[in-house]
Amino acid sequence: MKILLTAINAKYIHSNLAVYSLAAYAREYLNAKEKESCTIEIAEYTINHRAEAIYADIYKRKPDVIGFSCYIWNWEYIQEIIGELYKILPDTKIYLGGPEVSYTAEKILKEYPFLAGIMEGEGEETFLELCRFYAKEEKGRAPLGIAGLRTKEEEEKLPSCRKPVEMDSIPFIYKNMENFSHRIVYYESSRGCPYRCSYCLSSIDKVLRFRSLEKVKQELQFFLDEKVPQVKFIDRTFNIRKEHALSIWKYILENDNGVTNFHFEISADLLGEEELRIMKKMRPGLIQLEIGVQSTNLNTLKEIQRVTDLVKLKKNVETINSFCNIHQHLDLIAGLPYENLESFQNSFNEVYAMEPEQLQLGFLKVLKGADMWHKAEAYGLSYTKKPPYQVLFTKWLSFEEVLQLKRIEEMVELYYNSNQFIYTMAMLVKEFSTAFQLYHKLGEFYESKGYDLASPSRSYRYHILLEFCRKKTPEKEEMYRQLLIFDLYLREKLKARPEFAPWSEEMKEISLRIYKKEEEERGLLPDYKEYNSKQLAKMTHLEKFTYQVWKKGKCEKTETAGLVLFDYKRRNPLTGEAKIQLVEV
Repeated sequence: MKILLTAINAKYIHSNLAVYSLAAYAREYLNAKEKESCTIEIAEYTINHRAEAIYADIYKRKPDVIGFSCYIWNWEYIQEIIGELYKILPDTKIYLGGPEVSYTAEKILKEYPFLAGIMEGEGEETFLELCRFYAKEEKGRAPLGIAGLRTKEEEEKLPSCRKPVEMDSIPFIYKNMENFSHRIVYYESSRGCPYRCSYCLSSIDKVLRFRSLEKVKQELQFFLDEKVPQVKFIDRTFNIRKEHALSIWKYILENDNGVTNFHFEISADLLGEEELRIMKKMRPGLIQLEIGVQSTNLNTLKEIQRVTDLVKLKKNVETINSFCNIHQHLDLIAGLPYENLESFQNSFNEVYAMEPEQLQLGFLKVLKGADMWHKAEAYGLSYTKKPPYQVLFTKWLSFEEVLQLKRIEEMVELYYNSNQFIYTMAMLVKEFSTAFQLYHKLGEFYESKGYDLASPSRSYRYHILLEFCRKKTPEKEEMYRQLLIFDLYLREKLKARPEFAPWSEEMKEISLRIYKKEEEERGLLPDYKEYNSKQLAKMTHLEKFTYQVWKKGKCEKTETAGLVLFDYKRRNPLTGEAKIQLVEV
């Protein structure tokens, strides 16, 4: 009996922890005879694969039983695939599981009568029992009476609640890293969430469980030894138990391999002095933090049952910023109850002022089973019929305003989160009453010029921003031109200069002289000692500025020209910026 667990990921770099966890758990607890009778395989695809290619590949594998892991990003795709799969493999039993099907199982079974069943909620024990059933090879019978499994034969019967699995009983899935080369590694040290945020499915899993620190440290050491580039903890609130978080952060600090980055989703307002002291000591890039602010409207936070000390959150984010060693990703959600456009502007401006490395302006997704799903009518909340069930409008926010926020979201992604315009945007925001107004006006400018439809290339976005700056403050065009040149060369050594930055004969002579001197004296570029002046000129860059563009948010005009040397071997691990040195002309 061959059982195939199938994942369809959003991108190739993603992996599906769920199917690997189900397979590892079953392989661990099936007895020898059951293992002989029941083989478990995993197949991973992405939504970029053609549906025909996926079901053709599954057909070649000839599974007796197949299970799909269903989420908002792949649910439409899976519906298309199973609609054809049951025709070409009529004897194969098809099961679904995951958050997208767990809360409407009865409806889905009626819509797709060829399905054998749907696994509801946490799946390790349920899948183990299903494997044991099929290991008996009792063909023609349905697996009735398995808690957590709803079958077409017992649609009306709600399976009894299954006791949550103990975290230490789940085997470590990453014994062989070949399957995860060039992919994000996901890891969980806890399940469940103590909070009851009404928009989040984690609020349904009320039992908070932790993997023992002994096991966690052993498994983290494996990642460290393997020099895995990034390990992303999927714990919903990683630092909810202070001792647990402290112990893990101390361990990765003391055993840092200089390569691996660890990603954590935390509540910043729960951080204390001890956690901050540890963070301050960390190598730049050792950890990154995702912090869900969602809103700064107190009425909104109360309504969605999100407990947050905004004053402490802001203070801790600013403290971490001062360390200059940790990437912080702050989230906002548009479309929450009691949040109108004016309120959301306030939330945006307050979070923007915290200066995170990334500010995600997200839109409410009304997930099946979440409290928000049940209260949608009361909130006047309309959302898309198809995944990702994204907000269209609410009592407080019109569809026109949602569209406005969509434009702003795109501008934030292009000009803030890209980290390509850091110094330009730090000055440009001062030209507007608020940060929100900057991105609002930039979005309007994009739309008026048709750039929103043209999808300009990354390099051309510099031209667009200069055009926008010229329109806003024509008297400062030269300053913004120099800021954009500075931002450009901070990111990369260009093969060709942009049109707005012509290369002067004077600068050619200065560059030739500086690099020749460096070849003889070796004082500026210690990592380039084996290279001659021509090679140095190709591998680094010199640029002359008449504004102090390197002073973020200040950029005053200089009395004498400033010469900046960009060193691309030494980069900021958080932003990727080249190291700069001021050089005497």
